Amino acid sequence: MGGARNRSGKALKRIGLLGGSFNPAHGGHRQISLAALRALDLDEVWWLVSPGNPLKPREGMAALSARLGSAMAMARRARIVPTAIERELGTRYTVDTLRKLQRRYPRHRFVWLMGSDNLAQLHRWRNWRAIARAMPIAVIARPGYDGAAAASPAAAWLCRYRRSAASLNNRAGWSAPALIPLRFDPDSRSATALRRADPDWASRFSGRALRDPLTHHPVDPDTA
Repeated sequence: MGGARNRSGKALKRIGLLGGSFNPAHGGHRQISLAALRALDLDEVWWLVSPGNPLKPREGMAALSARLGSAMAMARRARIVPTAIERELGTRYTVDTLRKLQRRYPRHRFVWLMGSDNLAQLHRWRNWRAIARAMPIAVIARPGYDGAAAASPAAAWLCRYRRSAASLNNRAGWSAPALIPLRFDPDSRSATALRRADPDWASRFSGRALRDPLTHHPVDPDTA
């Protein structure tokens, strides 16, 4: 792992953050997380299972406890940590979540992971430039979205801050803004397709008492 250290001399933990509804979590999430772990030499990837995405409709959204349960099952035996910490932090928007995570975990270095489909609409997110200034952003190519992402207002603003994955091997590389393009083998799996094929998937994770893998706090099985 990278050699960045804090003032006490302890190695800083390198964390990738992947936010989403995980409605449900699937093998595509796992594949890109494992690839990002290797490409960016990360210690862990945290899956931020959102209580509610302001850009997505509530209809068809399973309970938070079911979505966290599906993420925990998909993340087994990997350096992936699913968490519902956003609910505990009381944040709704990514910019607020990132600020609070940085204050809560000052010994960690964070990089935001997103697909090129999200880069294409990043300019619609609240205070998106503040997100870009908070931490490096690694953008994972997704088939069919690269053109829209490259033409987006956010990409036009971020292009001057383009860096390689290797830049994170030194302390200066963790400064932001930074745009780190990543390209892995394409994965066509989607939560939408999985819901169509298995509309009752959430029932397999309902009614279970869960403990958040990051905070270790209990998550009520009826949590919406």
